[in-house]
Amino acid sequence: MLTAQDVDRFEAARPRLEAIAYRLLGSASEAEDAVQDTFLRWQAADVDRIEVPEAWLTKVLTHLCLNQLTSARARRETYVGQWLPEPLLAGDPMLGPADTAEQRESVSYAVLTLMERLSPNERAVYVLREAFGCPHREIADILDLTEAAAQQVYHRAKKHIADGRTRTEVDEAAARRVIEEFLVAATSGRTEPLVRLLTEDAVSVGDGGGKVPARAKAFEGARAVATFMRGLFKPSKAKLALAGGSPDIHVTTANGAPAVLAVVDGRVIGVMCVEVTTEGIAAFLNQVNPDKLDRATRRWAAGDHGEPLFSAY
Repeated sequence: MLTAQDVDRFEAARPRLEAIAYRLLGSASEAEDAVQDTFLRWQAADVDRIEVPEAWLTKVLTHLCLNQLTSARARRETYVGQWLPEPLLAGDPMLGPADTAEQRESVSYAVLTLMERLSPNERAVYVLREAFGCPHREIADILDLTEAAAQQVYHRAKKHIADGRTRTEVDEAAARRVIEEFLVAATSGRTEPLVRLLTEDAVSVGDGGGKVPARAKAFEGARAVATFMRGLFKPSKAKLALAGGSPDIHVTTANGAPAVLAVVDGRVIGVMCVEVTTEGIAAFLNQVNPDKLDRATRRWAAGDHGEPLFSAY
Protein backbone atom coordinates (compact mmCIF):
# COMPACT_ATOMS: atom_id res chain seq x y z
CA MET A 1 0.00 0.00 0.00
CA LEU A 2 1.49 3.32 -1.04
CA THR A 3 1.77 6.08 1.50
CA ALA A 4 0.99 9.71 0.68
CA GLN A 5 4.75 10.29 0.62
CA ASP A 6 5.21 7.50 -1.95
CA VAL A 7 2.53 9.04 -4.17
CA ASP A 8 4.13 12.48 -3.82
CA ARG A 9 7.49 10.99 -4.78
CA PHE A 10 5.97 9.59 -7.96
CA GLU A 11 4.16 12.82 -8.79
CA ALA A 12 7.42 14.73 -8.43
CA ALA A 13 8.92 12.41 -11.05
CA ARG A 14 5.90 12.53 -13.39
CA PRO A 15 6.98 15.56 -15.54
CA ARG A 16 10.36 13.98 -16.28
CA LEU A 17 8.78 10.60 -17.02
CA GLU A 18 6.23 12.17 -19.39
CA ALA A 19 8.98 14.08 -21.20
CA ILE A 20 10.99 10.86 -21.68
CA ALA A 21 7.93 8.92 -22.84
CA TYR A 22 6.89 11.61 -25.32
CA ARG A 23 10.32 11.65 -26.93
CA LEU A 24 10.34 7.87 -27.12
CA LEU A 25 6.80 7.43 -28.46
CA GLY A 26 6.10 10.66 -30.37
CA SER A 27 2.59 10.70 -28.93
CA ALA A 28 1.36 12.65 -25.91
CA SER A 29 -1.58 10.34 -25.23
CA GLU A 30 0.62 7.22 -25.44
CA ALA A 31 3.18 8.93 -23.19
CA GLU A 32 0.48 9.61 -20.58
CA ASP A 33 -0.62 5.96 -20.74
CA ALA A 34 2.96 4.72 -20.32
CA VAL A 35 3.48 6.93 -17.27
CA GLN A 36 0.20 5.72 -15.76
CA ASP A 37 1.29 2.11 -16.30
CA THR A 38 4.56 3.00 -14.56
CA PHE A 39 2.56 4.30 -11.60
CA LEU A 40 0.64 1.02 -11.39
CA ARG A 41 3.95 -0.85 -11.19
CA TRP A 42 5.17 1.61 -8.55
CA GLN A 43 1.96 0.96 -6.65
CA ALA A 44 2.54 -2.81 -6.77
CA ALA A 45 6.23 -2.64 -5.81
CA ASP A 46 7.82 -2.82 -2.38
CA VAL A 47 8.96 0.80 -2.63
CA ASP A 48 10.83 0.69 0.68
CA ARG A 49 13.33 -1.68 -0.96
CA ILE A 50 13.93 0.62 -3.95
CA GLU A 51 17.19 2.46 -3.30
CA VAL A 52 17.01 5.03 -6.12
CA PRO A 53 13.35 5.63 -7.04
CA GLU A 54 14.11 7.90 -10.03
CA ALA A 55 16.37 5.27 -11.63
CA TRP A 56 13.82 2.52 -10.95
CA LEU A 57 10.96 4.54 -12.43
CA THR A 58 13.04 5.48 -15.49
CA LYS A 59 13.91 1.84 -16.13
CA VAL A 60 10.30 0.65 -15.79
CA LEU A 61 9.01 3.45 -18.03
CA THR A 62 11.68 2.89 -20.68
CA HIS A 63 10.88 -0.82 -20.94
CA LEU A 64 7.17 -0.07 -21.23
CA CYS A 65 7.96 2.36 -24.06
CA LEU A 66 10.27 -0.15 -25.77
CA ASN A 67 7.44 -2.69 -25.77
CA GLN A 68 5.12 -0.02 -27.17
CA LEU A 69 7.62 0.92 -29.90
CA THR A 70 7.99 -2.72 -30.95
CA SER A 71 4.23 -3.17 -31.29
CA ALA A 72 3.87 0.26 -32.89
CA ARG A 73 5.99 -0.83 -35.84
CA ALA A 74 3.42 -3.46 -36.71
CA ARG A 75 0.51 -1.04 -36.21
CA ARG A 76 2.08 1.62 -38.40
CA GLU A 77 2.32 -0.82 -41.29
CA THR A 78 -1.48 -0.57 -41.47
CA TYR A 79 -1.65 3.15 -40.65
CA VAL A 80 -3.52 5.11 -43.31
CA GLY A 81 -1.04 7.38 -45.12
CA GLN A 82 2.05 8.90 -43.56
CA TRP A 83 2.69 8.75 -39.78
CA LEU A 84 4.02 11.87 -38.06
CA PRO A 85 4.54 12.61 -34.36
CA GLU A 86 2.06 14.58 -32.27
CA PRO A 87 3.15 18.25 -32.12
CA LEU A 88 3.32 20.08 -28.79
CA LEU A 89 2.89 23.83 -28.49
CA ALA A 90 5.20 26.17 -26.59
CA GLY A 91 5.04 25.86 -22.82
CA ASP A 92 3.73 22.30 -22.78
CA PRO A 93 5.47 20.62 -19.81
CA MET A 94 5.76 17.39 -21.79
CA LEU A 95 8.43 19.07 -23.94
CA GLY A 96 10.72 18.65 -20.95
CA PRO A 97 14.10 20.30 -20.40
CA ALA A 98 15.32 22.85 -22.95
CA ASP A 99 18.46 24.21 -21.29
CA THR A 100 20.95 22.85 -23.84
CA ALA A 101 21.05 22.67 -27.62
CA GLU A 102 20.95 18.86 -27.39
CA GLN A 103 17.82 18.94 -25.26
CA ARG A 104 16.07 21.36 -27.61
CA GLU A 105 17.02 19.39 -30.69
CA SER A 106 15.92 16.05 -29.21
CA VAL A 107 12.32 17.28 -29.05
CA SER A 108 12.30 19.17 -32.34
CA TYR A 109 9.69 17.92 -34.77
CA ALA A 110 12.31 17.12 -37.40
CA VAL A 111 14.34 14.95 -35.01
CA LEU A 112 11.24 13.21 -33.61
CA THR A 113 10.36 12.33 -37.19
CA LEU A 114 13.90 11.09 -37.90
CA MET A 115 13.85 8.97 -34.74
CA GLU A 116 11.20 6.82 -36.40
CA ARG A 117 14.07 5.35 -38.42
CA LEU A 118 15.93 4.19 -35.31
CA SER A 119 15.52 0.83 -33.61
CA PRO A 120 13.73 0.98 -30.24
CA ASN A 121 17.04 0.53 -28.38
CA GLU A 122 18.75 3.24 -30.45
CA ARG A 123 15.90 5.62 -29.78
CA ALA A 124 15.97 4.95 -26.04
CA VAL A 125 19.73 5.43 -25.77
CA TYR A 126 19.62 8.62 -27.86
CA VAL A 127 16.80 10.15 -25.80
CA LEU A 128 18.24 9.24 -22.40
CA ARG A 129 21.69 10.52 -23.31
CA GLU A 130 20.91 13.61 -25.42
CA ALA A 131 17.85 14.94 -23.62
CA PHE A 132 18.43 13.83 -20.05
CA GLY A 133 22.20 13.49 -19.82
CA CYS A 134 22.08 9.98 -18.37
CA PRO A 135 25.56 8.44 -17.97
CA HIS A 136 26.26 5.47 -20.26
CA ARG A 137 26.56 3.28 -17.15
CA GLU A 138 23.00 4.17 -16.11
CA ILE A 139 21.67 3.69 -19.65
CA ALA A 140 23.37 0.28 -19.79
CA ASP A 141 21.62 -0.73 -16.56
CA ILE A 142 18.24 0.52 -17.83
CA LEU A 143 18.52 -1.43 -21.09
CA ASP A 144 20.34 -4.47 -19.68
CA LEU A 145 23.41 -3.83 -21.86
CA THR A 146 27.10 -3.54 -21.15
CA GLU A 147 28.38 0.02 -20.87
CA ALA A 148 30.46 -0.46 -24.04
CA ALA A 149 27.41 -1.69 -25.94
CA ALA A 150 25.36 1.30 -24.74
CA GLN A 151 28.06 3.65 -26.05
CA GLN A 152 28.11 1.88 -29.42
CA VAL A 153 24.32 2.10 -29.72
CA TYR A 154 24.45 5.80 -28.83
CA HIS A 155 27.09 6.63 -31.45
CA ARG A 156 25.15 4.67 -34.08
CA ALA A 157 21.91 6.46 -33.23
CA LYS A 158 23.57 9.86 -33.22
CA LYS A 159 25.09 9.19 -36.65
CA HIS A 160 21.69 8.18 -38.08
CA ILE A 161 20.18 11.44 -36.81
CA ALA A 162 23.12 13.52 -38.08
CA ASP A 163 22.93 11.86 -41.51
CA GLY A 164 19.28 12.91 -41.73
CA ARG A 165 20.07 16.52 -40.85
CA THR A 166 22.64 17.55 -43.41
CA ARG A 167 21.62 21.24 -43.52
CA THR A 168 22.07 24.01 -40.99
CA GLU A 169 18.84 25.44 -39.61
CA VAL A 170 18.44 29.17 -39.02
CA ASP A 171 17.60 30.80 -35.69
CA GLU A 172 14.01 31.19 -34.53
CA ALA A 173 13.61 34.85 -35.48
CA ALA A 174 14.93 34.27 -39.00
CA ALA A 175 12.77 31.16 -39.39
CA ARG A 176 9.68 33.11 -38.38
CA ARG A 177 10.42 35.79 -41.00
CA VAL A 178 10.83 33.14 -43.71
CA ILE A 179 7.56 31.45 -42.69
CA GLU A 180 5.67 34.74 -42.80
CA GLU A 181 7.15 35.40 -46.25
CA PHE A 182 6.06 31.90 -47.28
CA LEU A 183 2.49 32.57 -46.13
CA VAL A 184 2.34 35.78 -48.17
CA ALA A 185 3.60 33.87 -51.20
CA ALA A 186 1.24 30.93 -50.62
CA THR A 187 -1.80 33.20 -50.60
CA SER A 188 -0.69 35.18 -53.66
CA GLY A 189 -1.99 32.49 -56.01
CA ARG A 190 1.38 32.32 -57.80
CA THR A 191 3.80 29.41 -57.76
CA GLU A 192 7.13 31.11 -58.57
CA PRO A 193 7.47 33.14 -55.33
CA LEU A 194 7.00 29.90 -53.42
CA VAL A 195 9.55 27.98 -55.47
CA ARG A 196 12.17 30.62 -54.67
CA LEU A 197 11.68 30.08 -50.93
CA LEU A 198 12.20 26.31 -51.10
CA THR A 199 15.25 24.12 -51.38
CA GLU A 200 15.46 22.19 -54.63
CA ASP A 201 14.69 18.90 -52.85
CA ALA A 202 12.00 20.25 -50.50
CA VAL A 203 9.35 17.82 -49.27
CA SER A 204 5.86 18.11 -47.82
CA VAL A 205 4.45 15.28 -45.70
CA GLY A 206 0.91 15.15 -44.29
CA ASP A 207 -0.58 12.93 -41.58
CA GLY A 208 -4.37 12.71 -41.71
CA GLY A 209 -4.64 9.30 -40.07
CA GLY A 210 -7.38 8.35 -42.50
CA LYS A 211 -9.67 10.89 -40.82
CA VAL A 212 -8.72 14.01 -42.78
CA PRO A 213 -7.67 13.92 -46.44
CA ALA A 214 -3.89 13.82 -46.76
CA ARG A 215 -1.80 12.48 -49.62
CA ALA A 216 -0.42 9.01 -48.93
CA LYS A 217 2.91 9.91 -50.55
CA ALA A 218 5.04 12.94 -49.80
CA PHE A 219 5.29 15.78 -52.32
CA GLU A 220 8.92 15.97 -53.42
CA GLY A 221 10.83 18.74 -55.17
CA ALA A 222 10.43 22.52 -54.99
CA ARG A 223 7.90 22.87 -57.80
CA ALA A 224 5.67 19.99 -56.65
CA VAL A 225 5.67 21.31 -53.07
CA ALA A 226 5.03 24.89 -54.22
CA THR A 227 2.11 23.80 -56.40
CA PHE A 228 0.62 21.85 -53.49
CA MET A 229 1.02 24.78 -51.08
CA ARG A 230 -0.53 27.23 -53.52
CA GLY A 231 -3.54 24.91 -53.83
CA LEU A 232 -3.70 24.33 -50.07
CA PHE A 233 -4.25 28.01 -49.36
CA LYS A 234 -6.61 28.61 -52.30
CA PRO A 235 -10.16 29.25 -50.98
CA SER A 236 -12.94 26.85 -51.92
CA LYS A 237 -16.36 25.86 -50.59
CA ALA A 238 -15.20 22.25 -50.22
CA LYS A 239 -12.31 23.26 -47.96
CA LEU A 240 -14.54 25.54 -45.95
CA ALA A 241 -16.97 22.67 -45.35
CA LEU A 242 -14.18 20.22 -44.51
CA ALA A 243 -12.58 22.59 -42.01
CA GLY A 244 -15.90 23.49 -40.41
CA GLY A 245 -15.31 27.18 -41.04
CA SER A 246 -12.62 29.55 -42.19
CA PRO A 247 -9.39 28.69 -40.33
CA ASP A 248 -7.48 31.48 -38.60
CA ILE A 249 -3.80 31.20 -39.45
CA HIS A 250 -1.20 31.90 -36.77
CA VAL A 251 2.58 31.63 -36.66
CA THR A 252 3.42 30.13 -33.29
CA THR A 253 5.93 27.72 -31.77
CA ALA A 254 5.67 23.93 -31.81
CA ASN A 255 8.37 21.62 -30.49
CA GLY A 256 10.68 24.57 -30.00
CA ALA A 257 10.51 26.01 -33.52
CA PRO A 258 8.17 28.33 -35.47
CA ALA A 259 5.16 26.59 -36.96
CA VAL A 260 1.92 27.48 -38.73
CA LEU A 261 -1.31 26.79 -36.87
CA ALA A 262 -4.80 26.58 -38.39
CA VAL A 263 -7.58 27.19 -35.84
CA VAL A 264 -11.36 27.07 -36.28
CA ASP A 265 -13.53 28.28 -33.37
CA GLY A 266 -10.71 27.65 -30.91
CA ARG A 267 -10.03 24.14 -32.23
CA VAL A 268 -6.62 23.41 -33.73
CA ILE A 269 -7.23 21.61 -37.02
CA GLY A 270 -3.67 21.63 -38.34
CA VAL A 271 -0.08 22.20 -37.26
CA MET A 272 2.45 22.77 -40.02
CA CYS A 273 6.00 22.32 -38.72
CA VAL A 274 8.38 24.03 -41.12
CA GLU A 275 12.05 23.13 -41.40
CA VAL A 276 13.83 26.36 -42.35
CA THR A 277 17.50 26.05 -43.30
CA THR A 278 20.14 28.46 -44.55
CA GLU A 279 19.35 27.21 -48.07
CA GLY A 280 15.59 27.72 -47.80
CA ILE A 281 12.58 25.77 -46.56
CA ALA A 282 13.51 22.10 -46.70
CA ALA A 283 10.38 20.44 -45.31
CA PHE A 284 6.76 20.92 -44.33
CA LEU A 285 5.55 18.33 -41.81
CA ASN A 286 1.78 18.76 -41.60
CA GLN A 287 -0.19 17.20 -38.76
CA VAL A 288 -3.94 17.22 -39.45
CA ASN A 289 -5.01 13.98 -37.75
CA PRO A 290 -7.56 15.19 -35.14
CA ASP A 291 -6.49 12.42 -32.75
CA LYS A 292 -3.07 14.09 -32.52
CA LEU A 293 -4.34 17.64 -32.05
CA ASP A 294 -6.44 17.43 -28.87
CA ARG A 295 -3.58 18.38 -26.57
CA ALA A 296 -2.54 21.23 -28.87
CA THR A 297 -6.15 22.51 -28.79
CA ARG A 298 -6.19 22.46 -24.99
CA ARG A 299 -2.85 24.24 -24.83
CA TRP A 300 -3.98 26.83 -27.38
CA ALA A 301 -7.18 27.53 -25.44
CA ALA A 302 -5.18 28.12 -22.26
CA GLY A 303 -2.75 30.62 -23.81
CA ASP A 304 -2.73 34.19 -25.06
CA HIS A 305 -1.99 33.98 -28.78
CA GLY A 306 -2.97 37.34 -30.25
CA GLU A 307 -4.64 38.06 -33.57
CA PRO A 308 -4.28 35.68 -36.54
CA LEU A 309 -2.25 36.69 -39.56
CA PHE A 310 -5.28 36.04 -41.76
CA SER A 311 -8.24 33.72 -42.30
CA ALA A 312 -7.50 31.03 -44.85
CA TYR A 313 -10.75 30.59 -46.81
